[in-house]
Amino acid sequence: MRSRYLAVLAVSALTCVGAAALVGTGSSITHLAGAAAPSGSSGPVDRTSTAGAIRAAQLRLDRVPADDRTWAQLGAAYVQQGRITADPTFYPKAEGALARSLRLRPEGNVDAYVGEGALANARHEFAEAVRWGRRAASADPYDAAALGVLTDAYTQLGRFDDADSALQRMLDLQPGLSSFSRASYAFEQRGDVPAARAALTRALAEAVDPADVAFCRYYLGQLDFTTGAPAAALEQYRLGLLAQPGAPMLVAGRAAAAAAAGRTDEALRDYADVTARLPLPEYLLEYAQLLVSLGRDADADALYVVLAGEQQLFAANGVQDDLTAAVVEADHGDPADAVRHARLEWDRRQHPLVADALAWALHRAGRDAEAREFADRAAGTGWRNAIFAYHRGMIEKSLGHDDSARRELTRALDINPYFSPTQAPVARRALAELGGHP
Repeated sequence: MRSRYLAVLAVSALTCVGAAALVGTGSSITHLAGAAAPSGSSGPVDRTSTAGAIRAAQLRLDRVPADDRTWAQLGAAYVQQGRITADPTFYPKAEGALARSLRLRPEGNVDAYVGEGALANARHEFAEAVRWGRRAASADPYDAAALGVLTDAYTQLGRFDDADSALQRMLDLQPGLSSFSRASYAFEQRGDVPAARAALTRALAEAVDPADVAFCRYYLGQLDFTTGAPAAALEQYRLGLLAQPGAPMLVAGRAAAAAAAGRTDEALRDYADVTARLPLPEYLLEYAQLLVSLGRDADADALYVVLAGEQQLFAANGVQDDLTAAVVEADHGDPADAVRHARLEWDRRQHPLVADALAWALHRAGRDAEAREFADRAAGTGWRNAIFAYHRGMIEKSLGHDDSARRELTRALDINPYFSPTQAPVARRALAELGGHP
């Protein structure tokens, strides 16, 4: 059942005037830098960036090495820096700093518990994140950050009732950017796009820091793009880049929307820029798909080599990510390996994204009867996701269920006709073969 504050947000979508991983903001880091900065330091400290927060904490610990709270704050900053830079070597540093904090104060150390939960989420150890989040919430029931850890972990585990309960408590305690943006993702997964947009608009109204404004604009743009409105998405990305010039997520979003709008040269420039600066798997995959759609298979293959190296780096630093491997192998490698990776991920968490990846891997391996079960599970929350509908439609087509296939492929193209530069044309051809009209 939808919770109290979430229901209010859903209703507000009807009147709100306005324009989805784990959610995080820069606000807590700015606060962290202020809390950790030493007095009388020998030089200026950048208090507006995660790097500044790290330096401030390090300076403080040079003076007061037994400060358990600053060790916890340093660990949290390392986690955030790992996420921002896509450099997982920050995670072992975070692990060391948080362990030091817990050695100094093993009981009641809420900051360290929250930091451990954030680290577990970053490494995709979501069950472990729940353990730390519960410990933090038990020690301090009024700590909103602990509830954010729990919301993120429960969401990725597919435990949506538990996620709603944690999010409701977070909204009650601290209605602001972090909680509203998480509410937006909750609505999006249910297929309630107006409510998701309303929640993000509320988050934007709370944003002051340029990074937070950019964050909100990016996700508003993502909602526009994934619902088939690339021009509206481009405007959100433009506004976000005014707040934070060069922000990688906005540049990547602009690239995808530009490609959908037929501005291929701009898209290629943006993808080349963002993948050089921040080679996240999703950016590399999007860039590779665009290159394949242009017949530049050799260039795309080079990106898959980079992606494989990134996956090895993340694995070496404790990040569990069989989902990316499953997605890559399903379309560009060995379908049997795709199934193996997808099942490993499913054993850890039953999220719709994982169900969809497993469905597609099984389909590519020729196991459509099994694939259909997981495609149905992916669609179970009502998420308006064109990729889900496309995969489901192709599975139904392979099973000879022509009516269902037509319905799902039509739905995919209705949701977002630009959902993939390589797969959207396949969807159109398949629909034409079935006598449908995109």
